[in-house]
Amino acid sequence: MHENRVYSPGRLPTDPPAMSKHATPQAEGFGVRLAALRKAAGYTQQQLADEIGVSRRVVAYYETESEHPPANLLVDLARVLNASTDELLGLADAKRSKPAAISPRLERRVRQIERLAPKSKQQLLGLIDTFIAAEQIKRKAN
Repeated sequence: MHENRVYSPGRLPTDPPAMSKHATPQAEGFGVRLAALRKAAGYTQQQLADEIGVSRRVVAYYETESEHPPANLLVDLARVLNASTDELLGLADAKRSKPAAISPRLERRVRQIERLAPKSKQQLLGLIDTFIAAEQIKRKAN
């Protein structure tokens, strides 16, 4: 016994709409969250790449092309961005109410400054003090 089949070149109305290769069912995918957390932490793609030991192209790829987070980099991304892995994966809301005491990026720079020769360290700290004083004057003027 043969079944009667009707060929329809179009999609049936009950079929779900086709999704593009890069689309996700979530309103906000991994790449969008990664980019937002990176920007909130004040990093460029290159700076984040340097911090976690990958190329800028890798960071760009995960922000735009892939919805599959890199398991081997997830912990490093969370640490550098001062976020939880749950936040990166979209399992928890990003908690941005209070900033961290010191960012990992700044902490790394401070450790590098501590290893400088005394004269270089003194010059750099003098430069930093100048910038801080100028910012304080600007704030008082406003």
